[in-house]
Amino acid sequence: MTETDTQTLRIEMNRLGISRKPFVWGVSYDMQHGFITDSYDNQKDMLWHIGAYGNDVGLPFPDVIPSLKIKATPGRDAYSAMFSKIKKGLLRGDSFLANLTAVTEVDCSASFRDVFLSSSAPFRLLLGDRFVCFSPEPFVTVSGRHISTFPMKGTADASIPDAKQSLLDNYKELSEHYTIVDLMRNDLNSVAEEVKVKRFRYVETIDTPSGGILQTSSEIVGTLPEKMQFRFGDIILPLLPAGSITGAPKKSTVNLINSAETADRGWYTGVFGYFDGEVMQTAVMIRCLQRTADGHIFFHSGGGITINSNEREEYDELITKVRLPILQSE
Repeated sequence: MTETDTQTLRIEMNRLGISRKPFVWGVSYDMQHGFITDSYDNQKDMLWHIGAYGNDVGLPFPDVIPSLKIKATPGRDAYSAMFSKIKKGLLRGDSFLANLTAVTEVDCSASFRDVFLSSSAPFRLLLGDRFVCFSPEPFVTVSGRHISTFPMKGTADASIPDAKQSLLDNYKELSEHYTIVDLMRNDLNSVAEEVKVKRFRYVETIDTPSGGILQTSSEIVGTLPEKMQFRFGDIILPLLPAGSITGAPKKSTVNLINSAETADRGWYTGVFGYFDGEVMQTAVMIRCLQRTADGHIFFHSGGGITINSNEREEYDELITKVRLPILQSE
């Protein structure tokens, strides 16, 4: 796997798509780093899994079951300073919803490769020993001229009594979800026609060794112009960064996030995907570990902030997400 710039990535996504040749690709949150390859079966430094596809078929379940130990949290004072900047931006009208993220330093009991192989997440990516993603969040799926997206916004601890109904009844979570659905509908309208919300705010459960997490999602669909078919660089890259991990309105919210966050997101909240020759499936890279050049490991997490958000609740949610979704070995 060789990293590439965004312009080359766009050209290659279009070329391989039009030629109907399968490929894997990815791009960082800031759109400064990307990769694309049509030779991935024997990659040693890159493993990937999207839905029913992946180059991890036949690889053994690891002997060591990975676990995380929190070494250092973002700190309430540091988070409070970031939260305050976001809240001031919301009050100014810079944003209606801003996704604030932070890093928790962790120790991991196993290699990133073992984390990848033992994860139950439907969307996984390993980039050597520097990045591993185990994401539950699809981004867009393109099949012929049909495009769909599945914004995921709103979480709750499944162990809480009446957790599902409490999540659905939560006014803050409802407002946040309405905003992100409206944003993603507008984003799809920039490349597609006849855009509509097919399913609104359904609940899914994400299982982890520490317990289940409930998450609300919606499904938005549209029809691509015939001339756009298979031109994946022109279809997908203009939609980035993903609305579910930025906010609305997107441009001013991204600027607000950049002024508030103190850690570089890197590959976290970027997007990666796989084209099988017929269908392009993509995912947002939430839930991940990144290793710095000096060997420190950070778990990136965050959540949407609205004018009704409570700082303590948002901080607690950020820490709650520091979990690994581990499969049970056979």
